Amino acid sequence: MGSSARKKKEKQKDFQKPKFKVGKAKPKPSNFTDTSFKAKAIVMGQQSLSTTAPDAVQQFKHSFSLASSSKSDKQRQEALSYLTGQLSTEPPVNPVGTRTLLAKLLPLISDTSTPVRGQLLKLFRALPAEQVRHSVETAIMFIRAGMTHLSADVSNDSIGFLDWLLDVAGEDVVSCPGGWVKTLNTFSAMLGWTATSGQNGWSSGGRSGPVRGKTSLNQSRTIDTLVKFLRIGFEPEDSAPPEPEPFLKSIYRVPRDPNAYAYLNLTGPRRDEDGTMYGDRETRQQVFHRRFLEPISKGADAIKKEGGTSGRAAAGLDQFLHSPEGMGDYEPSGAVDMESLMDLW
Repeated sequence: MGSSARKKKEKQKDFQKPKFKVGKAKPKPSNFTDTSFKAKAIVMGQQSLSTTAPDAVQQFKHSFSLASSSKSDKQRQEALSYLTGQLSTEPPVNPVGTRTLLAKLLPLISDTSTPVRGQLLKLFRALPAEQVRHSVETAIMFIRAGMTHLSADVSNDSIGFLDWLLDVAGEDVVSCPGGWVKTLNTFSAMLGWTATSGQNGWSSGGRSGPVRGKTSLNQSRTIDTLVKFLRIGFEPEDSAPPEPEPFLKSIYRVPRDPNAYAYLNLTGPRRDEDGTMYGDRETRQQVFHRRFLEPISKGADAIKKEGGTSGRAAAGLDQFLHSPEGMGDYEPSGAVDMESLMDLW
């Protein structure tokens, strides 16, 4: 039965009419690739196979390269997350050093991706504080650039980076070149106080109308960080008891501060008033009284009237400025002491 059916199908093939294609064939595109060939094997150039995985040092350097140069936001975030995990281990893994790490990753403070900036802050918090001090001048420069960024999200997130830097190296921030005046200029720009060319130096150019919601929270956070910055700058120097033979001790003592002779400015460019180092409380109070006290006080008074979280933060700023910890005990040079005159009289 099966054999007869097969023979019947073979006979039917002789009577089938073949179909022929008529006309021209469709032209092939210019980027056509002929894939009709068959190959038994495909050989790829520069292929390296190994039975052992790369060590932690090579993986760290690879992730470090991706974090600083990758075009993908996801890749940068994942690379920063891996680096944070390596820095948080005991002992921490950091074959490139803290200074090199900061030099490559500090530009990411102004990154357009919010997850990347958040992961970057976690990485910075995992760095040892004593090693961050050596890169304070570079770090505060990138933080100020982020605070004045056109993007509001980048500007607000930069306050978090400034909080971190003040926590690990606050004294170095306020005393480094440009760390005092330039940072106060940046705060003034963020809070709406702009510079003028008049003799008074500064004028209050507050925002039009009260702020609400997220903007109010960001403004109050900025004011709180300003108070933190001023508190560190106005902190009195430690008055250590006199040591025996201080001259001999000063000769053989090794400086512990990073760039201990930076105030001499032996190799750097000539500095103006904004880029000068203000290494003690008195000099910081002098320049603050001359350039910033009046506009900041007026700005705080205006924000206090709005109320809310910003008003409470401004009230704290005003209270600090009038306290002995701030400018309450400051007497401008050239002021007449009436009690001393009465004693002489």
